Amino acid sequence: MKKLFTQTLVLTIALAITASTIAQSPTATRQRRTTSESAQPAATDQPASPAESTAKAQDSRADQASDEAEIIQNYNNFFTTYKLGPEDIISVTVFGQERYSKQGIKIPPSGRISLALVPDGIFVNGKTVDQVSELIKKRYDEYIIDPQVSVSLDQAGSYRYSVIGDVAQPGIRLMTRRLSATEAIAEAGGILQTGDKKKVYVLRKQANGNLQPIPVNVSAIYKGQAPDSVYLLPGDQVIVPGNKWKTFDKITSFLPILSFARIFAGGF
Repeated sequence: MKKLFTQTLVLTIALAITASTIAQSPTATRQRRTTSESAQPAATDQPASPAESTAKAQDSRADQASDEAEIIQNYNNFFTTYKLGPEDIISVTVFGQERYSKQGIKIPPSGRISLALVPDGIFVNGKTVDQVSELIKKRYDEYIIDPQVSVSLDQAGSYRYSVIGDVAQPGIRLMTRRLSATEAIAEAGGILQTGDKKKVYVLRKQANGNLQPIPVNVSAIYKGQAPDSVYLLPGDQVIVPGNKWKTFDKITSFLPILSFARIFAGGF
């Protein structure tokens, strides 16, 4: 019995020494290091290189420049095709001839402006600034050799449109730039909860005097399902009709009156 116990003790010590030796061996160390490194997650978010950052910045600037160019083009198109009318304010500049130049001319209801050496004035109503420049140039050609005339629109006051119906701020507004129907609605504070975004329409006066309704599905435009392609003309009316919520509001607005009538009549 004693001999068996001694043999068991010696065998246990030998196994412990062997295990310790194996654990301290280089192979085991390399295996543990390999296992530990493989367990660590690989880094996926690498910082962008300077070249990539520069390319992104250039793309962003290019997009911004493209947007600005489009906006400027829209404004230029609006002002070059704008037909002058009463309440508009223009300036006439004759290069090198200050006494013939005139600033801040407000077009009167007659549509005729007065200038130096032009006693009967010049009729500008319904004309663009370029057309007015040519008219003035022809009149001053009698007094000035090759006159260089430019006419600028300082303030647009004759182009007006209206937005009525279920919008936050209905009313008549000046059209100082090219406007789509949705932009006009946005400038009127947007459509109320009681407005029907699917049944908006623009009323436009035709040459024969009749009003033509042009449907605009604002809901589809906001969802990107239809283009925002209806642009306003002077005198257009944007109509935003009510929806089912407006009918509900009307019914609920009568409830206090009905309650009072029931009390007054002794109940019914």
